[in-house]
Amino acid sequence: MTVLGLIFANSENPLGELTNKRTKSAVPFGGRYRQIDFTLSNFSNSGIRRIGIISRSNYQSLMAHIGSGEEWDLELQEGGLEFISPYSMGNYGVSGNVEALNFALDYLKYGGNEDYIIMAGANVLCNINLAKVLQAHIASGKDITIVTKSGLADGVKKQELAVKLDENGQVIDMAVDYPAPADYAISTGIYVVSKDILRQRVQEAAARSLYNFHRDIVLRLYQAGEMTVNAYQFGGVALYNTSVAEYFQNSMAILDKDVRHDLFTGNHPIFTKVRDRVPSYYGENCEIDNCTVADGCFLEGKVRHSVLFRQVSVAEGAEVEDCVIMNDTVVGENCYLKNVILDKNVTVRPGTKLIGTPSCPIVIKRGDTV
Repeated sequence: MTVLGLIFANSENPLGELTNKRTKSAVPFGGRYRQIDFTLSNFSNSGIRRIGIISRSNYQSLMAHIGSGEEWDLELQEGGLEFISPYSMGNYGVSGNVEALNFALDYLKYGGNEDYIIMAGANVLCNINLAKVLQAHIASGKDITIVTKSGLADGVKKQELAVKLDENGQVIDMAVDYPAPADYAISTGIYVVSKDILRQRVQEAAARSLYNFHRDIVLRLYQAGEMTVNAYQFGGVALYNTSVAEYFQNSMAILDKDVRHDLFTGNHPIFTKVRDRVPSYYGENCEIDNCTVADGCFLEGKVRHSVLFRQVSVAEGAEVEDCVIMNDTVVGENCYLKNVILDKNVTVRPGTKLIGTPSCPIVIKRGDTV
């Protein structure tokens, strides 16, 4: 069976200043990666060689990161990876991606002869074998398969799509934009469907000005008995970066070795753009405790429970705790930072104090000086 992968680079719930000049899929994560690296690696390692990336805006950073696609064994010049952008005539994100799919119908029709489509966003980070998901979808005989994650619904946070399963794992209820209780499983944003069914349903929805994929296609047709739905229950780590607070909490979560192992090496390695840097330098008086440190850093202060990207400098006398510090950022002498996210190329002047909270971290945007 042949498969086409579709990645939605934009999504609802932008990550504040972090998505001011980049798509959500291009947001750095984990010290060396971008969020889209997880989705691209999942596709590539599952043998899916043709992938379309649909982006609405701010995709320059994303394109620069992906380059030729060589790191994921996907070559742009050979048709393995293709950008489909821009598509937007309205303000639609992931949940409104019928507009994006309608725009891409010609790509689906004329680009290849694939039997199935696997769609995914880039705001849920996981390490999953999509070949097994496809096999389960075909074996189920259902029209569409939703990859779900149990144990995360809490009855408070609204979920884009949640399903209730019986003891046999069959879908018995479905809800959209609903604070689902704990006995519901929530969507990871990964869907498997045949190309013919997807094209038909997208054309029907777009012709009636229905643009919410979850509500207007999946839920509506499921309730009408016109679409059968299979749930593939994913048992690994899934990190939902749907807000700045979640992004910060999930960044801190990778400091747990079990989470880190499952996410980065669970089913296969996660690949990213290669950048050659010198090894990190640790000063004689520096103290580093429970951190992930990328290459090229220059560390002379104290850093605890933090994620440091490439070429971060922390001067002597500075204290950094529970922080995410991105590429080429400089923290001056005698600074104190706690619960802070510093985007790329930020300069923190000597003696500066920045103190946020885990639920409301301070975010300093790219290139700023504080």
